[in-house]
Amino acid sequence: MTNTRRQFLKTGLAGAGAMAASAPMRSMAQPAPGARPNIVWIVSEDNNPFIGAYGDALANTPNIDALAKAGILYRHAYSNAPVCAPSRFGILTGVLPESCAPAQHMRADAKAAGILPSYPDLLRKAGYYVTNNVKTDYNCDIDPKAIWDDSSTRAHWKNRPEGKPFMAVFNLMTTHESQNFKPTPGKVQPDAVRVPAYMPDTPVIRADIAGYYNRMEIMDGQVGKLLAELDAAGLSDDTIVFYYSDNGGVLPRSKRYCYDSGLRCALTVRVPPKWAHLAPNGPGSVVEAPVSFIDLAPTVLSLGGVPIPKAMQGRALLGKAAKAPGKYAFGMRNRMDERYDFVRTVTDGRWRYVRNYMPHLPLMQNQAFAWLAKGYQEIDRLRMEGKLSPLQQRLFEERPFEELYDTQGDPDETVNLAANPAQASRMAEMRRALDAHMLAINDNGFIPEGSSLEGYVPSRVAGAYPLKRLMLLGQVAARGDRRKAGVLRAALADRNEVVRFWGATGFAVQGAFGNDLPLLAQIAKTDPVPQVRVAACEALARSGDAATACPLLAQMLVARYHSKVRLQALNVLTRMGPAAAPALDQLRALTADKDEYLPNAARFAVQMLEGTYDPSKPIYDLEALLSRGSTNGPAPKD
Repeated sequence: MTNTRRQFLKTGLAGAGAMAASAPMRSMAQPAPGARPNIVWIVSEDNNPFIGAYGDALANTPNIDALAKAGILYRHAYSNAPVCAPSRFGILTGVLPESCAPAQHMRADAKAAGILPSYPDLLRKAGYYVTNNVKTDYNCDIDPKAIWDDSSTRAHWKNRPEGKPFMAVFNLMTTHESQNFKPTPGKVQPDAVRVPAYMPDTPVIRADIAGYYNRMEIMDGQVGKLLAELDAAGLSDDTIVFYYSDNGGVLPRSKRYCYDSGLRCALTVRVPPKWAHLAPNGPGSVVEAPVSFIDLAPTVLSLGGVPIPKAMQGRALLGKAAKAPGKYAFGMRNRMDERYDFVRTVTDGRWRYVRNYMPHLPLMQNQAFAWLAKGYQEIDRLRMEGKLSPLQQRLFEERPFEELYDTQGDPDETVNLAANPAQASRMAEMRRALDAHMLAINDNGFIPEGSSLEGYVPSRVAGAYPLKRLMLLGQVAARGDRRKAGVLRAALADRNEVVRFWGATGFAVQGAFGNDLPLLAQIAKTDPVPQVRVAACEALARSGDAATACPLLAQMLVARYHSKVRLQALNVLTRMGPAAAPALDQLRALTADKDEYLPNAARFAVQMLEGTYDPSKPIYDLEALLSRGSTNGPAPKD
């Protein structure tokens, strides 16, 4: 268990009550020659724009509203991943996580130190005093101590050396999903909220939504306190202030999912008059074009007058290097905690196109940490009792390869228009945009986790990762067209392990028959790459030969295999249902493993096989995990 997750579980940071926003600017003085602005980022956790300035009439967010009124509001702002660690990798480096596997997975250790730049390191080298209070969660091997002047619970711009400009980040944990595991009373009552169509309208769900609003109000008070500190020090005129959330969330089917509910966030920037020349837009303006958080690193460098590295993939929104926003914002999803998936998405601010490369997996898979929320427990209970509507039941079903939603007319994103003839030209355009983006960034998503090909450098070696070919193969695999079985069969014989993996995955999606079954059995037993063997086993199991697949998968649960190979095998066994019963002893043994994700996944698999699963009895053992200690230092005190 990471220190980050532990600190969210142990501390609530209730914060101060709502406070008045910073007082009006007092000076119209121009900056002295060579002067640079101070910069403050106020970052909240896991929230969509449940904010008055974004048109939410139920929200009680006077401080953020005032900040937006005095600044620039980005109407369509998106995180690049619907969960913190991959999103924060992109914010730190200015490089999308899927460009540097395994950073696209939730909680990984991508190799980025000495390879990719980071905005705090560049600012510090340019003379800024840079601080981070306190969350990192960078999903890579960059050491926070090496890039920040101070990254701790004490980090603050107040500690800067005299005369230095500062860039200070404050991370507010008040709205983190763990804070919604218990009710939060406040102004917003359950009977006042709107329940999205994909969720059942029950008292439990309503209480979760109301509690989320009330957490937002508490967080808004903390924003006000930080703004008041700047004003009391006489620094508001010299400081550009950003407010944003690291990803969407945190209700069911939001955080972790590639819809607006998981990716759409608030972003507002207040630029004081003294620095107005650095802002393309004036106070109180609204930017309708889509932007995403991959733009944050180049933006802060541009404001500080620091050259933007070529590796950074976003564009500066402010400062001397500012460019107009692009037409699209892109998002992604891969492994989320203990469950695998592969989704890519693009939006123009209204229309959202979603591509599911593993459509045979249900949208919503049990995740032990998420299921600590009463809302997830409630939905799963109603599923087991057969009480969900057909629309709500879709959360637990396989998906189409492509989805298209009009987020203006259908804000819950429930009516898939991908096959609507009237949308054919839009579908073609958004397909092309997503394809071009994936190729431009060298999207590593096709590489199975734990492969030696993962990484910004290995995946760019000539011939090692044939992305264009893999995108075509992935489409064949995900569409499940049996007429293309010959393409998958040829892929199984390829020298490249990722190509073989997707050949096997294609048969897992569409099912195999005839002469393909012996070929898959041979690969499942003899392929030198275990991830390929796992995929071949799933193809066998979904084609009716679980008897061959089960013992082979059970053999890959032992400690000599990479932890993520074990997790992949465990996931396939879980999806096999009762056919995985011969592996029950091996699954039981994994419940005591020291890995962060294997025990939770194994407990769920065992309970399903034993018939003891109860959504209201969390699989996640909080007390045991909190008592283990941390590799990232001690958890903060309550």
